[in-house]
Order: sequence, then C-alpha cells, then structure tokens
Amino acid sequence: MTVIAINGSPRKKWNTAQLLTQALAGAASQGADTELVRLYDLDFKGCTSCFACKLIDGPSNGRCALKDELTPVLRRIEDEAEALILGTPVYFGSQSGEMRSFLERLLFAPLVYADPPRTAFPRRIKTGVIYTMNAPQEAIVALGYEALFRSTEATLARILGEAETLCSYDTYQFPDYSKVVMERMDPVQKAERREQVFPEDCRKAFEFGRRLASKA
Repeated sequence: MTVIAINGSPRKKWNTAQLLTQALAGAASQGADTELVRLYDLDFKGCTSCFACKLIDGPSNGRCALKDELTPVLRRIEDEAEALILGTPVYFGSQSGEMRSFLERLLFAPLVYADPPRTAFPRRIKTGVIYTMNAPQEAIVALGYEALFRSTEATLARILGEAETLCSYDTYQFPDYSKVVMERMDPVQKAERREQVFPEDCRKAFEFGRRLASKA
C-alpha cells in the first residue's frame, strides 16, 4: 500500500508540514509505504488549457500532457497511490497557488466532459485534504471557507475517490510576533492555542492518515 502526501505550503517545517508528517505516520502505522512531496521544491505550471488530455485516441487522453517536474509525481499518483493526502494553507480564501496549480493538473485531465461528468482516472483511491488557516473556526462560514472545503471534497470524490477534510484553525503563524506587523492578533492567545490545541490537531492528523490507509 502506498500513501502519498502533497505539501502545498512554501514552509517545509511549519503547521501544514507537521500535520502531513503526522498523517503519514498514521498511514505508516497501518503498514503503508509513504512519500511526502513538497510542491514548492518543484518547477511546474498549472494547466495550460492545451486540451491534449481530451483528444479522442490521443496519446495523452485522460492524462496531463505537460512535461515538467510535476509529471513524475502525477504518474506515481496514478500508478501507485492507494491514498492521497493534500495539505495546504488557506490564502485569500483558497488553496495556496502551488496547490491550486497542482489540482488543475491532477483533476482536469481525467475529467470527462459527459452528462453527468465521469472520470478517466484508472481506479478509485482514497483522498483527504488538510487545511491550515489563521481564521478561527467560528468565522469560516462567513469567510466562505466552508464552501471551498465542500467543493474541493466533492470534486476529489467525483474524479479520484472518496474524500474527507481535516482543518486546523487559528494557527500560529510566526515564531516571534514582536517582529512583524500583526496588530489584530494577540500573541499570548496565539501561543496558548499553539501549546494547547495544535497537539490535538496533530493527533487528529495521525488518525486521519491511519483512517485513510485502513480504508485503502
């Protein structure tokens, strides 16, 4: 069993990365082989709308035709992954730019324009998304985040397989708040939440990965 995690954060050791590490540890506890891919280490683009993936009997029908450093990652997901875990911070109400570009490449190629839409992805795999965000949980509906979570989950489920979401709210953003302009935030409250709540988020991430691997 292979479980691949995709880090869509530019930060390699911060909130998103730590939660993905715990999720992969949970998957490994079920006997899975695990891999962590950092998107910000790769040189790639989002979908270029070439539509080679839609050409009837074309060599890339159902697969992204672009060739760059993301290509082998997409192939491993298609050929090897039995579960896929995505991790991204929420930036301006959406996934990070690199994660958004990754999702375009991952999901558009196997999407078949049909009524109802169907998928050309060769098999069904379990998928999960871990979101980290500065916003508190009580604000996500008003901010439109809940719609983002549900829409992404539905798209993943339609094209790849059963999907679920895990959120880490009101995250600690800076090692030292005294060095940044951040007048809205209470550094003491942020530090307390980091100490008291984030460990529980890490535990949930471990269970998240364990559950995805056990379902796979």
